Amino acid sequence: MAYRSVNQSVRKKDAMQLLLGKPVYVEDIVPKDALVVKLLRSPHANAIVQDIKLDTALKVAGVEAIYTWQDVPQTRFAIAGQTYPEPSPYDRLILDRHVRFVGDPVAIIAAENEKAALAAMKRIKVTYEVLPAVLDPRTAMDSEILVHPEEDWYPPCEVGGDNKRNLVASGVEADGDVEKILADCDIVLDHVYHTKACDQAMMETFRTYTQTDRYGRLHVISSTQIVFHCRRILSRALGIPKSKIRVEKPRIGGGFGAKQTAVCEVYPAFVTIKTGKPALLIYSREESKLAGSPRHEMQMHVRLGAMNDGTIRAIDLHTLSNSGAYGEHGPTTVGLSGHKSIPLYTGRLEAFRFSYDVVYTNLQPAGAYRGYGATQGIFAVESAVNELSEKLGFDPTVIRDKNMVREGMVMPAYYGETASACALDRCMSRCRRIFDWDARYPVRDMGNGKVRAAGVAMAMQGSSISFVDVGSATVKLSEDGTYNLILGAADMGTGCDTILAQMVAECMDCDVDDVAVFSADTDVSPYDSGSYASSTTYLTGKAVEKACSQLKKQILTIAAEMLECDNTGLLLFEPKGIRHMWTGRVATLEQIAYKAQCFNTHPAEATASHTSEVSPPPFMVGMVEIELDKETGKVDILDFTAVVDCGTPINPALARIQTEGGIVQGIGMALTEDIHYDCKGRPMESSFMQYKIPTRLDMGKLRVEFESSYETSGPFGAKSIGEIVINPPAPAIAHAIYRATGVWHRDLPITPEKIVMGK
Repeated sequence: MAYRSVNQSVRKKDAMQLLLGKPVYVEDIVPKDALVVKLLRSPHANAIVQDIKLDTALKVAGVEAIYTWQDVPQTRFAIAGQTYPEPSPYDRLILDRHVRFVGDPVAIIAAENEKAALAAMKRIKVTYEVLPAVLDPRTAMDSEILVHPEEDWYPPCEVGGDNKRNLVASGVEADGDVEKILADCDIVLDHVYHTKACDQAMMETFRTYTQTDRYGRLHVISSTQIVFHCRRILSRALGIPKSKIRVEKPRIGGGFGAKQTAVCEVYPAFVTIKTGKPALLIYSREESKLAGSPRHEMQMHVRLGAMNDGTIRAIDLHTLSNSGAYGEHGPTTVGLSGHKSIPLYTGRLEAFRFSYDVVYTNLQPAGAYRGYGATQGIFAVESAVNELSEKLGFDPTVIRDKNMVREGMVMPAYYGETASACALDRCMSRCRRIFDWDARYPVRDMGNGKVRAAGVAMAMQGSSISFVDVGSATVKLSEDGTYNLILGAADMGTGCDTILAQMVAECMDCDVDDVAVFSADTDVSPYDSGSYASSTTYLTGKAVEKACSQLKKQILTIAAEMLECDNTGLLLFEPKGIRHMWTGRVATLEQIAYKAQCFNTHPAEATASHTSEVSPPPFMVGMVEIELDKETGKVDILDFTAVVDCGTPINPALARIQTEGGIVQGIGMALTEDIHYDCKGRPMESSFMQYKIPTRLDMGKLRVEFESSYETSGPFGAKSIGEIVINPPAPAIAHAIYRATGVWHRDLPITPEKIVMGK
């Protein structure tokens, strides 16, 4: 189908503002006279605050106030940005006497400037009762050391959690008799895979500005993906009505899921409520590394049963997830480790079982990160499939052709959904061709101890959370005949403002430049779950379609009165106006807009919401060629080729950029992004000097192509693309390294030291 605006590479709406360095981010646009907020953090992984002496600190010139656990409300809450009722347990206080990880806030300092705040921080004297800490997730469950011994720990949803067992969530799902099928298989692979708590490393750190508005309400301007959830979180934490809170976001300097968690909003909000003054909190890079919301560390035990002809018959996956000191996103991320990995094969499996335990430890709490648990599970399952292919002597692309889910298949491990639009087989075929797999798959000795090898992996994700998420949009006709699009979804650099404007342009037969976009503000925007779970294009896009359809009807009704027409079926909607089929008379959009403002009862605007009973998966195949130096263990990425099925790409250029960025993040997770804790539970990588993310100079050739399907439940046939793109690199690279060295690495990242040592 030919489109005018959709499926076109349109320049981002905010491109020039960003390119020219205009003031668009939180720190750029807020007043400069706000109180500077700083947090004194615990140096201990598990401790009770016995005493805090503030007298000397309060004498520092410029200090407005210092607050401790004695000053804050005692209602527990969660900071996970999730639809109510939140699956994450209510286990936090704004400040708690019991600190549970190195970096847990102990005091809030508000001062006229940063110098005064930092000087006061040094003068605060805290006496701690240091407690034993549980730092190993494998020994956390049923440990004598309880991370949350309190009696007011509260789970809004029943997810199998028990704070008296250090258990955030637990569950099991199965179809068929796994043990019986495994016993009947020719080969059973049984391995454990491990991924660490990777950091999102977005350029703009966590930051929030708060003030009291002219109506006496709390006004929050934050770099957040979840304005509506953030309002609800603040309401519960602060004990004030949601009607007294307004949350808005400006441009966001990257989020990747980190800002689906309300990491910092409550602290300046509390200061503003107590002092009546504006407050600003900006996390340093070290704070973002120490007390952010990184990916959940997971250990995955995979048993995979197959026949000698390569037929995969059963998969048994158990995931142990480390939620850290608090439970936000713990019950939900773990589900994706199985629900987005096993279904790649469950169209043909005879049996599967997916079980999981999510545990508390005295480490930095985890949160949401692109891929949201699927990344970890896909690394494990895809690595197991690659190990199977190597053990049987099969080409790994052929073994996938034999077993992969295909269009029309039911996926029992994916909530019983049907793969209604699935081009995974075509993605594999096309990727094999453009990568030149047959030539690159054999290992090649390049001399000087260097070898070249290739690896492959598949992936799937979802498009919103079925039966839960809601996307909404308001479309208005403006006085000059152009349109305004008002959204509750947050563009965090993904380009969703532009993509959704393209949909308006397509529906209303206008230019994209004729669509002005505004997002997101809880006072102005229609409710939207937020920008996460790969939902915006798929879910909010459908809401845009609906709103445009309703607006067209409203415009035709107004035009019918102007053109003295009793039947709107005789009116033609044209780019600049409405034409009467019989008389040829035209009412321009500008005339209609003015008519809407004078003696009129038909609004020239429409708001629509959309939710979905399904979450159609996008699919992806990735192939990588590496050059490995056997003497140093150094791995160079020469070529990463990806073919993605995201339905109809609404903006191919933005989809390609999304894919390239996700691939680079996946490569970092596989090779360089390492995190260690010292014996006291403090993360040792506190800056980009230690925590190494890859740059463009670390990449070889990145090639991205699209193999379109058409998802009937999505706008213009679209599915999601934001998260799936990070999933294939790690298993593909691990596969290539095995091909080059003969050693399987099941623990990420695969550093040069591990390669040289062969473990």
